[in-house]
Amino acid sequence: MDAGFVATVALVYAMSRRRPRIVRRCWVHTILRKRLQWGEYHVLVQELRLDGVLFQQYFRMSKDAFDELLGKVGPLIAKADTRMRLSIGPAERLAICLRYLATGDSYRTIAFSYRVGHATVAVIVKEVAGAIWTALVEETMPVPQTEDWRAIAAGFQERWNFPNCVGAIDGKHVVIQAPANSGSLYFNYKSSHSLVLLAVVDAEYLFRVVDVGGFGRSSNGGSLRNSAFGESLRDGSLQLPPDTVHPRSRAAGLLPHVFVGDEAFPLLDNLLRPFPGLEMFRRVITTSPESRVMKLQPCAMCTYEGSNNATRRSIQLRETFCSYLNEEGVVSWQHKVV
Repeated sequence: MDAGFVATVALVYAMSRRRPRIVRRCWVHTILRKRLQWGEYHVLVQELRLDGVLFQQYFRMSKDAFDELLGKVGPLIAKADTRMRLSIGPAERLAICLRYLATGDSYRTIAFSYRVGHATVAVIVKEVAGAIWTALVEETMPVPQTEDWRAIAAGFQERWNFPNCVGAIDGKHVVIQAPANSGSLYFNYKSSHSLVLLAVVDAEYLFRVVDVGGFGRSSNGGSLRNSAFGESLRDGSLQLPPDTVHPRSRAAGLLPHVFVGDEAFPLLDNLLRPFPGLEMFRRVITTSPESRVMKLQPCAMCTYEGSNNATRRSIQLRETFCSYLNEEGVVSWQHKVV
């Protein structure tokens, strides 16, 4: 067989096995190409800048606040242009993120109105939200120090007549779509899936501490136990002010600085929760005196144990605060709202 023929066959076979060359194209839908002309940021948002009220309603933020925030996060969210396309500018990226946070609309809805890809919206929201936290956390929500706790306590004393209170704590279930293969991890008592936002607020309802990310199946107490804040509360590293004697209740002795929460939280030396409520005590007990004693004794034991394994000191401290708030510290309106 002719050698040239064999070589030609081998070449043709080799060419047939070669993968076709992929011609990469930068294809953008016609609708998206008109972003600069008709996208919501370039038309509606610019018009809203002429009306402060409407701008506030659209972003839940004033024009001045928007511009100030842009000045802080702009350098963190700016992207360089490429040979393929122009980047989305920092102001537009911030607008997309804030619009999502203000409305909770789907990524796809915002993508259509801003004329960008819905995957682009997802990336922008994640990156800009992270940049906002990085840029503002130390300025707007620094970890409170001893003097900060004192100032918070002074606010509770002045506004609510509550001594040595350094914050009100509660948890909020933020509903989410269950992540894949997460089982019941995020499934909560309300039969939905959620993350837990744990927050401490001061006397003016301002957030002072937040912890986000607790699994929905966790109670508020469980979320506190697993949070960095809860760990610091337990090990005494929160830098709370020393125990003090209240000027109007010297007989009570030294009182610690405390947080207040609902019955979902444990009773600790620095965390007050309500007294346990027992339905039996709200009804007329019709049994004999001997039987009543037998029933009330275990109830008393349950009341003690129902305080989430609280120490005797924690229980006594709650009694001391309760006595003060119903005697020297009583205010005219408290029995009308309780």
